[in-house]
Amino acid sequence: MSLRHTQIKETSKTRLKILEDVVAKTQDENKGLTFKLEGIDEIVNRDQKLKAEMAAGNPPDIFEVFGGADLNLYVKANRMLDLTPIIAELGLTDKFASLDEFTVDGKVYGLPFGGYSEAIFYNKKIFSELGLEIPTTWTQLVEISEKIKTAGYTPLGLAAKDGWVNGMLWNTVMERNVGIQAFSDVVAGTAKWTDPNFVKGLASYAELVNKDFFTKGALGLAYADQGAQLLSGKAAMVFTGTWDANRFSGDEAGDLKGQIGYFAFPSIEGGAGDQTSINASYSNGFGFSATLTEDQIAAVKKFIANFYSEEVQKRTLVEDKLLPSLKLSDLSGVDPLTTEILTVMANASSSWKAYDAIVQPAVGADINVGIQELIGKVSTPEKVAAKIQASQDKANAAK
Repeated sequence: MSLRHTQIKETSKTRLKILEDVVAKTQDENKGLTFKLEGIDEIVNRDQKLKAEMAAGNPPDIFEVFGGADLNLYVKANRMLDLTPIIAELGLTDKFASLDEFTVDGKVYGLPFGGYSEAIFYNKKIFSELGLEIPTTWTQLVEISEKIKTAGYTPLGLAAKDGWVNGMLWNTVMERNVGIQAFSDVVAGTAKWTDPNFVKGLASYAELVNKDFFTKGALGLAYADQGAQLLSGKAAMVFTGTWDANRFSGDEAGDLKGQIGYFAFPSIEGGAGDQTSINASYSNGFGFSATLTEDQIAAVKKFIANFYSEEVQKRTLVEDKLLPSLKLSDLSGVDPLTTEILTVMANASSSWKAYDAIVQPAVGADINVGIQELIGKVSTPEKVAAKIQASQDKANAAK
């Protein structure tokens, strides 16, 4: 059976090892079964290869897939195996933290291999050196960023070459201004990107750009450089997902090991969103082809049973610092940074999924371009809003 994954980076070695161990165990328990693993870049898989295969009707047997908007398209095309009866048979239906992004019309078509939240990782040494407190409001964030810049550090490390990276911080800034429901409203056609709150959100993001809080030359930097800016001591903060926690608490952290912390993005005064919410979800996981044979489905059941076990999910949390898919009763052995992450998530008033799991893929792509235009200072919030709305109108008409 073919199995495609995206764990090809140096920082993904632990996650790949866990997957390989599950594959080896499943093969040992089922003589004659062989998995052929294929590792490719995440962006190439999501935006190019998997989409082409889904259009042609020949996806891999098992593959990494994003829930939400991506999954909905593949389910409508009848490309995804319905897992509802399988997880019921295995006694897993109520064991997952959340299957929302993999559920369509009450049926489950994918299983998340871990969860995430997105907020600010920060250098505790720099904060201590400059006498800074963790900001809880936008005004405070701007104030400490000015002090950090004056001291010669980059306030917010950014690598803006890949559009989705910029979308993380932008997404939370927008949510604080408009509320997460507004993203669904533009898809439904009951709101517009040109409405005042959306423009205000774009303007808030542009304020960070125009105050030069981001890394100079960010548009030419690939994602891996963003974390490197924090770990090298050049940047005081980075806004990213908890999938980077393993990197920030591992050997690469060097002298900063144990000195990287995590805090929720501050509230924005006058915003219409939930000011203490967090972008947290279970959106990346495994999907299975709808054309699998009876024997292959039997193998899939074995794979699912082995991967979504208490033992493997605990390894995911402790070794990979990835939030587990299953609800775990044993959280012993968790490192301090992961403990901070879990505390931030527990204190959040609500959680919500990312914009690219809500809006149509074409709109998401145009959002990413618009953010890069703001970062490059070649457009304005009003012009970007108008372009995104034009894309939204086209996508809504296509529905």
